[in-house]
Amino acid sequence: MSATLSNLPPAVQSYLGDNRLDEVECIISDLPGIARGKAVPASKFARQNHFYLPDSIYYQTITGEWAEAAGDEGFIERDMILKPDMSTATAAPWTGDWTLQVIHDAFDRAGNPISFSPRNVLKRVVDLYKAQGWKPIVAPEMEFYLVAPNTNPSKAIEAMMGRSGRPAAARQAYSMSAVDEYGPVIDDIYDFAEAQGFEIDGITQEGGAGQLEINLRHGSPVKLADEVFYFKRLIREAALRHNCYATFMAKPIADEPGSAMHIHHSVIDTETGENIFSGPQGGETDAFYHFIGGLQRYLPAGIAVMAPYVNSYRRYVKDHAAPINLEWARDNRTTGIRIPISDAQSRRVENRLAGMDCNPYLGIAMSLAAGYLGMMEGIRPTKQFRGDAYDGDGDFAQTLGQALDEFDDCTKLHEILGIDFARVYAIVKRAEYEEFLQVISPWEREHLLTNV
Repeated sequence: MSATLSNLPPAVQSYLGDNRLDEVECIISDLPGIARGKAVPASKFARQNHFYLPDSIYYQTITGEWAEAAGDEGFIERDMILKPDMSTATAAPWTGDWTLQVIHDAFDRAGNPISFSPRNVLKRVVDLYKAQGWKPIVAPEMEFYLVAPNTNPSKAIEAMMGRSGRPAAARQAYSMSAVDEYGPVIDDIYDFAEAQGFEIDGITQEGGAGQLEINLRHGSPVKLADEVFYFKRLIREAALRHNCYATFMAKPIADEPGSAMHIHHSVIDTETGENIFSGPQGGETDAFYHFIGGLQRYLPAGIAVMAPYVNSYRRYVKDHAAPINLEWARDNRTTGIRIPISDAQSRRVENRLAGMDCNPYLGIAMSLAAGYLGMMEGIRPTKQFRGDAYDGDGDFAQTLGQALDEFDDCTKLHEILGIDFARVYAIVKRAEYEEFLQVISPWEREHLLTNV
C-alpha cells in the first residue's frame, strides 16, 4: 500500500478490515456545500498526490447556472490543484463496494489557497484566532426533516410515513415514541456514523412533523464543519434506504418550524488551556461580552451567508422556534444569542441564527468572524434581555436581497473572510436571487390571475 493510504484514520482501518479498497471519492465543497469531485480507482489514488477541477465550480448557482464572478481575466475555467487531507478519509458505507471519501483542499498553481473555497475561508478565520494565541471551539446542532418522497416540485412537501403507517406527527418535541416512528432510518444513521468514525452526542425529535436534531461533540471548527458536510450526505443516504427524503431546507413545510444549525462557541487560550470566556474565579470576562457584542454588530451583515437562499428567510417567524432579533440572554431560547447553562470551563455562546441550509464551513466561519471582530474591537453588547424576545422587533434583513445589501456594505467582514471570497459569494447569490425573481409562484397565479 502506498504512503498515501498506509496511514489511514483508525475508523477507516476498522471499516476496511481485510477487504481490498476499491474506490476513492475525491471531494471538495462548493459554495452551497454540495460535494464536487471525482471517483477514482484506489490504485490510481495511491499514485496521485493531487487532481484538478476548474475554479468555475465556485461560480455556479444552486440551479446550475453560471454567475459572472470569474474576475478580470474572464471565464477561462482555470484549473485548481486539489490536494487530499488524509485526516478526513472516511468510509462511504452505503456504496456497494469498499469506497472511501477524502476531502481535498484547493490551491492555485503558485501553491496559494483558493480564496473562495469554503474550507479555506474557515481556515483563514481560524488562523486569525491562532495569531492571537486563541483556539476556537465549536459544537454544531443539525436540524432536518425526514419527508415523503417528492418528485414533483409543484407538490407541497409532506411528512413521511412512520413505522405505524401514519404520517409523522408534529408538535411532539422530545417524544421518544415519535423518534421510534422512524427508528430504521435512525439505526442506519447510527451505523453509517460509526463506520465513518463520527461521534453523535444525541438525536432528539424536534417540534416539526418528522423533524430531528443531531448534536455533535465540540471540537475544532474545521473538523466539525467537515463532519456536518459529511453528515448531510450520510443522512440523505440513510433516508433513501427507507423510501423517504432527508431535507436540510430552512423551511420545507409551511406550517412547521424551520431547521437551524445552532452553533455553540468557546475560545481556549492556547498557552494555558483555559476558556477565555471565564476568569480565574469563574466569572464572565470581557472577552465573553465582546464576543457577544461582535455577534450583535456583525451578524446582520453576515446573515446572507448563514441564511443563503430565499427560503431561508421563511424560517424567521415569531413563536416558531427561530429568532427574529439579536438579543442575548442566559438560558432563553427566544433570543438570537443564547448562553446555555454550564460550568465556568464550559462557558459558551450559542448563535441561533444560522439555518441548516447554509454551507457549514461558511456558516461557522461567519459566526467566528463576528465574534473575533467583537473581541478585537472591544464591542460591548446590549443589556441582557429578559422575557420573551418574540415580543420585540426584528434586527436583521427579512429577504435575501436586503441581506446581500448589508453584506456588500460590511468591508470589515470582507477583510476577515477574504475580499475575493466576498466578491464571488455576493455575485453568485445575487444571480440566484435574480433567477428566483423571474419565477411566477402558485400564490401569484391563484390570487392575481383574475383579481387584479
